[in-house]
Amino acid sequence: MNKLVATAAEAVADVHDGASLAVGGFGLCGIPQTLIHAVHGTGASRLSLVSNNCGTDGRGLGVLLESGRVARVVASYVGENKEFARQYLAGELEVELIPQGTLAERLRAGGAGIPAFFTPAGVGTQIADGGLPWRYAGDGTVAIASPPRETREFDGREYVLERATVCDFALVHAYRGDRHGNLVFHRSAANFNPLAAAAGRVTIAEVEELVEPGTLDPDQIHVAGIHVQRVVALTPEQAADKPIERRTTSERTAD
Repeated sequence: MNKLVATAAEAVADVHDGASLAVGGFGLCGIPQTLIHAVHGTGASRLSLVSNNCGTDGRGLGVLLESGRVARVVASYVGENKEFARQYLAGELEVELIPQGTLAERLRAGGAGIPAFFTPAGVGTQIADGGLPWRYAGDGTVAIASPPRETREFDGREYVLERATVCDFALVHAYRGDRHGNLVFHRSAANFNPLAAAAGRVTIAEVEELVEPGTLDPDQIHVAGIHVQRVVALTPEQAADKPIERRTTSERTAD
């Protein structure tokens, strides 16, 4: 039951070339920054990432992108990452962009053991009809396009079939956790973390505050330890490293 691992490097040591990773976070909120850097340190390449987005330049999953470690990304948007956009448009990276709710449900279904599901999201678009550019060629033409998907009508409404997502590894960031793998997320930092945690064959959680088993209120646990295989306790410095994607301020006015 003791899933505590001494260091992030030890926790991700078996992440191999060509591995698929489900990664929690939304923008830079709730990202497993320490684990991402540890994966970078393994030297693993040709990685397939499943995440809401791919961080920003130099932050989050952007660290793996900039070093050329990523072969494919399944995400909902490019966001603020210029290198992500550059690699995609240059034909260096395969990208499957899907609706955000569909991504969430793919991960949830994978964690629940549901192989596929029907959803109305994407009906009447290239999501269902195929033809979305997954990879560009060097001359700007489409090298790989998305295939058409099965559609079916239920009660007079059309739906498109989506396959569930299960990854080799999942990386998540939690506010509190115990050595049994029970996790609690802090407010909006929950985002895609619980979904990613369930969708990994091996789920690795970095936690800001490690507590003894039995400390967490069972009604407050967001991810049960059955979904988590390894836990890494962050140092105070690592826990405090919470970058802000975009800061907006207004001028102070005199009272």
